[in-house]
Amino acid sequence: MTDDEAAAAATAEQGSRNLLLRVAVAVVLAPAALAIAYAGGWLWTALVTLASIGLYVEWLMIVGAARERRVAVAGGVALAISGLCLAAGRIDASLVVLAFGCAAVAWFSPAQRLWAVAGFFYASAAEVASVLVRLDQVWGFVALILILLVVWVTDIGGYFAGRGIGGPKLWPRVSPKKTWAGAAGGFAASLVVAAGFVAVGFGKVEPPLTLKIGPILLVGAVLSIVSQLGDLFESAVKRRFGVKDSSQLIPGHGGLMDRLDGFVAAVVVAAIFGLLRGGVDGVGRSLMVW
Repeated sequence: MTDDEAAAAATAEQGSRNLLLRVAVAVVLAPAALAIAYAGGWLWTALVTLASIGLYVEWLMIVGAARERRVAVAGGVALAISGLCLAAGRIDASLVVLAFGCAAVAWFSPAQRLWAVAGFFYASAAEVASVLVRLDQVWGFVALILILLVVWVTDIGGYFAGRGIGGPKLWPRVSPKKTWAGAAGGFAASLVVAAGFVAVGFGKVEPPLTLKIGPILLVGAVLSIVSQLGDLFESAVKRRFGVKDSSQLIPGHGGLMDRLDGFVAAVVVAAIFGLLRGGVDGVGRSLMVW
């Protein structure tokens, strides 16, 4: 065996081990996340708040501002208090706290101020949007599961389609491994999931109300595209600062941002659309009922 063949074999073996580790971790974390999403209430808000704080800290690490303790503490405390307000049902108070938190982050940032503020806004949007989607007692869980599954299958479908088909790169300067075939594969997988929601009657409640396949397919398609754009956005930020992974918090997956970049983009867009169509209490219903 030549040196090149040995190196290729070692790379393939390492890739197989990483894939097995990714799958094993996902098998543990995914059911836990779904169970907490089903419980909703303060438990879901607590998980979302912790994740948003983690996203903010990882963003600061990427842009080189994590050493500024006052910046990290100011943003983290604001996100925590915002989470308490959201758990108490005070969305207005949460937004006020986040506004003050944003101002504090800007005030305490001696360098990379715009990037630090952008990171706080990113984490804040993820926190509020995730809670708003789940807020609807009837449709919130269904809408949240649709978002989660679309993001997950877009990622999984893109991974296998990209590796199996290959072809032209999607945006090589930002994400060298992503291909157009992978993007198309992830998009197709999201449509299958969206159609599955209709086929299995996931949207039926009392009184009986059946989901319409056309609008749900459109929602799934938009969320898939947005999640891929969110992934590319995070890759662009990391590329800008020469960082490979946001952290090593999740074995085989990297950091929270590496795993949640697509979800953050999708849930924020979903929440904005739901707010415009159905108001604060009807975000989930606005996504699912047409």
